[in-house]
Amino acid sequence: MNVGVPREGAPGETRVALVPDVVKRLVATGLEVRVAPGAGERALIPDAAYADAGAQLTDEVWGADVVLKVAPPTSDEIARIGDGSVLVGFLNPLGAPQNARALAEAGVTAFAVEAIPRISRAQAMDALSSQSNVAGYKSVILAAEHLTRFFPMLMTAAGTIPPAKVLVLGAGVAGLQALATAKRLGAKTTGYDVRPEVAEQVRSLGAAFLDLGITAAGEGGYARELTAEERERQQQALTDAITDFDVVITTALVPGRPAPKLVTEEAVRGMASGSVIVDLAGETGGNCELTEPGETVVRHEVTICSPLNLPASMPQHASMLYARNLQAFLELVVGEDGALRLDFDDEIIAGACVARDGEIVHPGVKKALEAA
Repeated sequence: MNVGVPREGAPGETRVALVPDVVKRLVATGLEVRVAPGAGERALIPDAAYADAGAQLTDEVWGADVVLKVAPPTSDEIARIGDGSVLVGFLNPLGAPQNARALAEAGVTAFAVEAIPRISRAQAMDALSSQSNVAGYKSVILAAEHLTRFFPMLMTAAGTIPPAKVLVLGAGVAGLQALATAKRLGAKTTGYDVRPEVAEQVRSLGAAFLDLGITAAGEGGYARELTAEERERQQQALTDAITDFDVVITTALVPGRPAPKLVTEEAVRGMASGSVIVDLAGETGGNCELTEPGETVVRHEVTICSPLNLPASMPQHASMLYARNLQAFLELVVGEDGALRLDFDDEIIAGACVARDGEIVHPGVKKALEAA
């Protein structure tokens, strides 16, 4: 069986699906790995490193048995994938279900890594978590860069400077990593989430948990969408709380829906001059009412950053983690004889598959297409 790794063509995408270390491991199992020349260039990985790991450097990657990507394929890329090939990558199936339909029509068996069930057996394949770790870490670095004050407490001959107060909204993987990173930088940290069961995780990182008395635990480890009344109560309580913080990092997402608005203009106006908001939900509209996705703006003397595809700003480690996720997935679908074994009775394989045999098979994608 052969595996193809194309050069990513999406604007701003610097990651690559496989790194040489993982290529070497796959080749050792008997797989043939094809890598497009320059595929790792933006992740600072030279072609020679892939060749040394045993990969074939060739432009003939789209017709491989399995094509591994990072960003969702463009329409031109879908046309190049071979009929009967398997595609694995971030496909954004709920946000762009028309891509899943195009893949089905092209005869591609498509697996979306973001649809891999979040169960213990699939932890090593959880690309959402690995990339969210990168985003959570980098969000704090951005906040520290833009903040006009120190993060840690400093005791100097000129007096004592208190630590920055950091609030992280959303205690998923990105939020927990943001809390941990801000704590390492010396900030006084607080986390908030509508899922009460994560309070213990927040506190385990040395942070306080902001309890607003509103819960919205959902399925699969995600939060459910709040009712209109709950949103109104939550926003007012958050608005009152936010004004006490120097930095607010927002990570709240609901799969397949616009990001919930948690930070109102009133809250921004109440923050101290020079404060910073880093909104990690910009790709689905943002958690702050004043967010401009992809931009850094100043509103009411508060800096609001909304970076898109933040993991791509750290392509070396982001690619390394992602490649290991794909390696774990390949180990599940490739038999000991080196042949592809797609057992759709397996919870992971069935859950991640969005298209096969010319049809959309993922229930969430079907609903998204019906609603479109």
